[in-house]
Amino acid sequence: MKINAITVPADRAEEMAGRFAARAGQVEQSEGFEDFQLLRPDDGRETWLVVTRWRDEESFMAWVNSRAFGQGHAQPQGPGGPVATGSELWSFTLQQHADPKADAES
Repeated sequence: MKINAITVPADRAEEMAGRFAARAGQVEQSEGFEDFQLLRPDDGRETWLVVTRWRDEESFMAWVNSRAFGQGHAQPQGPGGPVATGSELWSFTLQQHADPKADAES
């Protein structure tokens, strides 16, 4: 699992949301891609989380080195310049997962 933690000032939040809404969507077509989530803070923080899940590290690296990744991350900046003021790439391995228990009466 890869998480891009992006710092976005509160006054640029709507612009950030709009840019992701208009994203090319190429990642969904990448071999080994499993899931994408964009998490917007709602507690006063300025860190957005872009969470992607991949079959394996090789699939993620193939995406990062792809032409589609380069095109998707080379979008021209808006009139106010870059929306983000910083970012970090975090990497995690899913250690534990739980789903809701099935209703015994169903």
